[in-house]
Amino acid sequence: MKDIVLLYNDCCIYEIVILNYFLKVTGSDLVFCSLDGEKITATEGYSIQPDTALKDIDLSEIRSFIIPGGDISNIDQDIIYDCLKTLHSKNILIAGICAGVDVLDKAGLLEEIRSVHIEEYDCILDNNILTARANAYVDFAIEAAKALDLFEDEADLQETIAFWKEFKRAL
Repeated sequence: MKDIVLLYNDCCIYEIVILNYFLKVTGSDLVFCSLDGEKITATEGYSIQPDTALKDIDLSEIRSFIIPGGDISNIDQDIIYDCLKTLHSKNILIAGICAGVDVLDKAGLLEEIRSVHIEEYDCILDNNILTARANAYVDFAIEAAKALDLFEDEADLQETIAFWKEFKRAL
């Protein structure tokens, strides 16, 4: 099953770097897509060549779908909202951070669930929808990794929290 990251011009890469790292080091099938498969330029100035276009992804092969924040006017298209609705109907993990949460809201996925739009949380998972504020990128990565069962065991989870959240040196 594939973990899809939606990239678009002026998306914020820093918000998803830790999650991408977790996915990559655990052997996940990580796929970067854009609307058209063409190169994008992130907010931070990186030029990134996605693996594929969104239309070419088989939605039946998706385990998670991740949307970083940024200038979401660049992805304000029905193909995004239709994809999200389809994935949500299949109970696929959908994760949005910062303005990525607004995309989930516009798709109608935040109705009747707890999210950072209506709760005083920095990061919350409800009904397989993960939402986070921009400054909660570490919590976002850890919560997504927990939902995807990426940790070997409780000790692995606690070691990850100690390193990434508490800034303790790895032994």
